Amino acid sequence: MFYILLFIAFFIIELAYFKLANHFNIIDKPNERSSHTRITLRGGGIIFYIGVLFYFLLEGFQYPWFFIGLTLISLISFADDIRPQSKRLRISIHFTSMALMFYQWGLLDYPWYFTLLALVICTGILNAYNFMDGINGITGGYSLVVIGALCYVNQVIVSFVDAKLIYCLILAVLVFNFFNFRKKAKCFAGDVGAISIAFSVLFLLGLLIVKTGDFSYMILLSVYGVDTILTIIHRLMLGEKIVLAHRKHAYQLLANELKIPHVMVSSLYSLLQSAIVIGFFLFKAYAYLYFGIVLAILSIAYVLFKKKYFHLHLQSVKAQK
Repeated sequence: MFYILLFIAFFIIELAYFKLANHFNIIDKPNERSSHTRITLRGGGIIFYIGVLFYFLLEGFQYPWFFIGLTLISLISFADDIRPQSKRLRISIHFTSMALMFYQWGLLDYPWYFTLLALVICTGILNAYNFMDGINGITGGYSLVVIGALCYVNQVIVSFVDAKLIYCLILAVLVFNFFNFRKKAKCFAGDVGAISIAFSVLFLLGLLIVKTGDFSYMILLSVYGVDTILTIIHRLMLGEKIVLAHRKHAYQLLANELKIPHVMVSSLYSLLQSAIVIGFFLFKAYAYLYFGIVLAILSIAYVLFKKKYFHLHLQSVKAQK
């Protein structure tokens, strides 16, 4: 009953945010990176932060350093949704937030190079989540799979976090999916949504890895990781500036050039990650070998897909000119 009431509360808060977003014109207009064609409310992903906020207030202020970091990074991301903020300010707050999260993990007790490695990986994952947030349902659907897998690990394999935090996040993602995982989305996650859910997933994943010493759990983000890293490599090979907007991710080719509906593409990514996770649990005794095989297969599939269909993107760009 408690979680049903919490779900209803999140639903009402999301609807209230829509009214505020309408009033203050917090909208997402299609641009050269967009895979959508209509103006849509931006920042609906603020509900992810609300989910953690409720947990923090109701459960005795647990994980305070993580929560402060999440608050800082969500505020700057939401401010960026309303009006573009300076890159230097955003980066400084991102690093501050990650330092607070590392402290909550207890990572600062380890040699300095662990912190440096974590900083590189976490920065990459935060940006990957933002890059991949481009079509209806992909952020919510994929995050539900990842958090669901972490919930299973916490319940069945090893307890690494208060389960109530995971439950609150799942409820928040379900509410967001109701409005976003559809043909005509009521809202987009915005930077506040993509960054806050990525930061929350990172916190859970980091706690798990620090507790177990098992880095193979990074496989929970393998589909996003391969698409993001190989797309960056591809763009560098094309001589592009990777900070500029683009539509060269595999999921963007599927949605834009091949005209596959957004919800189907998002479902494909979620189901693919689900299948990988199931295999990971079945072959946990060979975790690193399985991880390597998965990365190899995903990478080969990505390259073959790009070789076959990337010319359609070039034709599309030429037609627009």
